[in-house]
Amino acid sequence: QVQLVESGGGLAQPGGSLRLSCAASGSIFSINHMGWYRQAPGKPRELVASITPGFYTNYADSVKGRFTISRDNAKNAVYLQMNSLKPEDTAVYYCNTPDRRARGIWGQGTQVTVSS
Repeated sequence: QVQLVESGGGLAQPGGSLRLSCAASGSIFSINHMGWYRQAPGKPRELVASITPGFYTNYADSVKGRFTISRDNAKNAVYLQMNSLKPEDTAVYYCNTPDRRARGIWGQGTQVTVSS
């Protein structure tokens, strides 16, 4: 079973950048689809970006052109580079696999706050 730990969040100014990391351990990471999700206060959790084992990526319309998801299978890690941050990007960010998501398993996430 994959275990995931998110890090890299913090406070950024509008227009700034942050890079989130997700460290995976346990099951074979390289065969897992991976996704970054976020949940803002009072809003449902949403998928921000995803990456397949073959490195195909997909993004929510709200982050296209600003966020980049990547993975390093040798390091069992997934990253989310976030540029041109906006206040509406403020949320707790989580990484996850489809299997864990289906079973309602989530990590602690990492808080991203975009504010001047």
